[in-house]
This record gives sequence, C-alpha cells and structure tokens, in this order.
Amino acid sequence: MADPVTLYEVGPRDGLQNEAQPVATADKIHLIALLTKAGLTHIEATAFVSPKWVPQMADASAVMAGISPREGIVYAALTPNLKGYARAKAAGVTEVAVFAAASEGFSKANLNASIAESLERFAPVAASAAEDGITLRGYVSCVADCPYDGPTPPAAVARVTRALFGLGCREVSLGDTTGKGRPEGIDAMLAAVLEVASPERLAGHYHDTAGHALENVVVSLERGLRVFDTAAGGLGGCPYAPGAAGNVATEAVAALLSERGHPTGIDLERLDAAARFAKSLRSSR
Repeated sequence: MADPVTLYEVGPRDGLQNEAQPVATADKIHLIALLTKAGLTHIEATAFVSPKWVPQMADASAVMAGISPREGIVYAALTPNLKGYARAKAAGVTEVAVFAAASEGFSKANLNASIAESLERFAPVAASAAEDGITLRGYVSCVADCPYDGPTPPAAVARVTRALFGLGCREVSLGDTTGKGRPEGIDAMLAAVLEVASPERLAGHYHDTAGHALENVVVSLERGLRVFDTAAGGLGGCPYAPGAAGNVATEAVAALLSERGHPTGIDLERLDAAARFAKSLRSSR
C-alpha cells in the first residue's frame, strides 16, 4: 500500500471567505461537523481578520465556540497579526496560520506590505505561538503565477518558504493562488523548494482555475509531498486574484488518492454529503 496522505480541509475559511452573500454561522459550524464526521483530521475553521476587509469571517469567535471538538482533530485559524492571534488564542484555536506571498505585487495587494515587511509582521505572532504552545503553519501564495507580476520564479518561492520555516512554522503550504500552474511549472517550483525543505514539511495548495489541480497533486506526490489543502465542493477563490476559481475539491482529491492506493482515513460517502452541503452555501453569481 502507498503512503498515507493527509487532506487539510480549508473550505470553511479559504472556501467561504470570498462568498458574496453572508453565510450563516450555524451553517459554517454544521459544515465543520460534517467534515469532522467524514474523517478530516485538519480543518481550517475560520480566520481572525478585520471584518472590514473579510466580512465573511466576522463571526470567527462564534464559529470556534460552536464547534464540538474531537480528540485528535486540529481546528486551525488564519491569524495575520497579533490582534488576530490574541482572539484566536482566546477562542481555543490550537493551530494558527500566517499568509505570505512569493510575489511582491500580490503581497502589496493582499497584505499592503512588501514580502520582507509581511515577514516582520508575522514574527511576533510566531513568537507568541511558540510561547503558548500553539502550532504555526505558513502559507506561500502565488507559487506559480501572480495576477500582478506574472510568472513566479521558483527561487522566490524557496526564499519565502525558508523564511517561514525560520519563523518556526511546522509546515508550509505552497499555494497556486491563480490556478494557472501546470504540472511542469509546479514540478520546477517544487525542485527549488525541496532544496530548502524536506517534502514531509510541505503541503500542496492548488486551485483548479485551468483544470490542472489534480495533475499538480500527482506531480507533488511524485516529489514526496503527503499533505494537500482541499475544499469540500471546490469552494473558494481569492478576492485579490480576479478570476481564480475554487480550491481543488476535497472529494476529487480523496477519490484520486484512493485510486492510487494512498490511505486518507476519510469516509468517501460522508465526504460526499459534506461536499453537497458545502456547494449549497455558494452564492449565485
């Protein structure tokens, strides 16, 4: 049998953050419960960010309060600054994430800061998480292409990845934010990143805008990655990457892994039920 693979479910946060119409807190909590019952062990539940900029995440504390935790399940949250981190800690989050970019254009659009400035901002969050025993995860966006700067050099992705590990991240997720990455480009990017990090500390995060997400998962598997970010029902998109489609669907990746013999611990029938509910939360566009 092939190696086990972990799917890191990001639908409740990355999947819903860009929905045009408000999603009820109770529906978010129900989605998380369905995903938990399906066997997902890592679920990014919400983000502690400014409601002015991301109104869908204004109920972060209420979402965390409504979750019925299960032993061994990680319910994570995005926390871009100390204020957000303090709220996440108070809500009982056990893993927090910081979000950097591999391109200057996207960093300035998304974070209103250069790459170097964003990493400086994350340092106090990383230090507090280490002191509090809360694990830290890092994201690198635009690992293949940037909507502002064009193709992203693999060396730039490697530099930001190394910096995030230097802050104390236990794992770094490599995000094809625009969904334009093709297998050969993802392979070249991974070759550069694997010069600075071992594959077991990396995750693939692929959007399916151009229909190559599953191919990119396969390339990543061949490079040794065993963690992938996915969203039930293919929820997602990015407010700072116009035209980017949703994250690769959890159910599609789970089926692919099953066909290739990689155990995931996921109940595919329960996952399909969660995916159907996730799709029902989409705004009409």
